[in-house]
Amino acid sequence: MQVILKQDVENLGFADDIVEVKSGYGRNFLIPTRKAVLATESAKKVLAETLKQRAYKEAKIVEEANATAEAIKGLEIKLTSKVGQGTKLFGSISNVDVAEALNKAGHSIERKFIKIAGGVIKRTGKYNAAIRLHRTVTVDLEFEIIGE
Repeated sequence: MQVILKQDVENLGFADDIVEVKSGYGRNFLIPTRKAVLATESAKKVLAETLKQRAYKEAKIVEEANATAEAIKGLEIKLTSKVGQGTKLFGSISNVDVAEALNKAGHSIERKFIKIAGGVIKRTGKYNAAIRLHRTVTVDLEFEIIGE
């Protein structure tokens, strides 16, 4: 069954993508939750016209995302946290903490677009986070966790 996604669905595709899914997944989850519509011929024609009109706007958005990516690459982020024995943290550092640090640096990025390998960090050291600014623009941010 082919459907047209109306919003980003993790591990499936981005908004306005035409994807092939199993019938049950499409009928019972994607379509009732308004995350997708059935990909009929008329829906495909409407999508093609919409994408054609959006092409210019999309180029501007990608340009802005690339500029933000270059600015983020130049950042040095150091997060402080209380440390117990050795390098173990009291609590943990997650994408929420990285989003707050980026917000303080002047880049407002939602936490759902920040992925840290393993999800949460419980030790001091240097780590990487993948930040998705646009469907075609991702940037790797290196940050360091230091003890207080």
